[in-house]
Amino acid sequence: MNTGSNGPGEVAVAADETKTDGAPEGREQGLGSKAPEFIKARRMLHLSWQVGVFVIGLAVVVAGIIMLPLPGPGWVVIFGGMAIWATEFVWAQLVLRWTKRKVTEAAHRALDPKVRRRNITLTAIGLVIVAAIVGFYLWKFGLVMPWKIKDQ
Repeated sequence: MNTGSNGPGEVAVAADETKTDGAPEGREQGLGSKAPEFIKARRMLHLSWQVGVFVIGLAVVVAGIIMLPLPGPGWVVIFGGMAIWATEFVWAQLVLRWTKRKVTEAAHRALDPKVRRRNITLTAIGLVIVAAIVGFYLWKFGLVMPWKIKDQ
């Protein structure tokens, strides 16, 4: 903790050195605004900053939602918008932490040898079924598109 003579500013710096649960900041950053100190020091400027961050994050999230049915990296853009919100809002930081934890757990489960073997087996069975359906279609109708099939 720094004991310089900067007054009230030092208390804010010392409070930012630890997370809310008391763990050092090196592992995981604490919750709260990541705005520069000169913005946080002025109430109206900080409120304007938060509105700007919210509007920009909202625009990115809406663009990601639009990309879900259209070509484009919809989910990546949505999480990018959430990351923009997380620079300023605690609720977005908590959502991102929860999402990161769930994705990490899913990745570990997917790498489990039993789960990988099951997934490979199910994929192989699915491919055999699709190949059988395509083979039957080609045997029955040849290379004719479904909309050109006449009653036989």
